[in-house]
Amino acid sequence: MTYCVAIALDDGLVFCSDSRTNAGVDQISTYSKMFQLTNRQQQRFVVLSAGNLATTQAVIAKVKKDLQEAQATGLNQVTTLHEAAEYLGELNRNEQQKHNQGNASTFEASFILGGQLPDEKPQIMMIYPQGNYITTSSDTPYLQIGESKYGKPILDRILHPETSLDTAALCALVSMDSTMRSNLTVGPPIELMTYQSSKDEWRYNRFEKDDEYLRDLKRAWDARIAEAFQKLPAVSWKAEQTNK
Repeated sequence: MTYCVAIALDDGLVFCSDSRTNAGVDQISTYSKMFQLTNRQQQRFVVLSAGNLATTQAVIAKVKKDLQEAQATGLNQVTTLHEAAEYLGELNRNEQQKHNQGNASTFEASFILGGQLPDEKPQIMMIYPQGNYITTSSDTPYLQIGESKYGKPILDRILHPETSLDTAALCALVSMDSTMRSNLTVGPPIELMTYQSSKDEWRYNRFEKDDEYLRDLKRAWDARIAEAFQKLPAVSWKAEQTNK
C-alpha cells in the first residue's frame, strides 16, 4: 500500500508521498513514488504513483523513453496539463490491458500529475486505472491516491485555495503522519515537494525513517491533539430516563 497527496493552491503546488511498497513481518521494500520529469521546453511535471508496482514502473519508463525520442512525443508535445493527463491515462490503460488478459491478478495503478504549462494556472490531475482523470475544485483543493482515509480529516479542516505553501506542506506531512500511525503499510522515506508559481521555484526534501524533524513533528502533533481534547466542552447529558 502507499499514500500520496497533492495540493493545488493559489500560490502553487504541494506534493507528498511515502516510499513503502511491501510491509511484512520479515520484508519491507521501499521505492520512490515521486517522479520529476522535464520535457524539451524545460517544463517540469511531477508524477505520484500508487498501485501495482510493475504497472507504475512500466508507465514511468515509457514516459521517460518518449521524452528521449527524436520526434516530439508524449510530454514533449502537450500544450495543456489535460493533454498530459490523457497521455498518462492512455499509457496506464494500455499497460494494464497487456497483462490483465486471462489473469486473475490485478495490475491497476493510479497517478497524480501536476505542473504548470504556459497560459495555465498550476494544476494537479488524478488519473484513474481506467485512464480517465479529475482535477481539484475550490472546495477540495487536494487529491489523494493509495491509503487515503486516515490522512483526509486534517486536509479537509485546514486547506483552502488561499492557504500558504508552507502551511499546506506542513498539512501534507501531518496527513502523512496520521496515515503512517494507522497503517503500517505506509512508511518512510517521505518525499515532499513544493512549487511557487510566482517565483517559478521548486523545493524538495526527503525525510528518512530516523529524521529528527519527523520525530519532532509527530511528538508536537500528538501533544497538541491531546491538549485540544482536554479543552473540549464536556458531554451534555439529557435528563435521566428510567427504563420501564
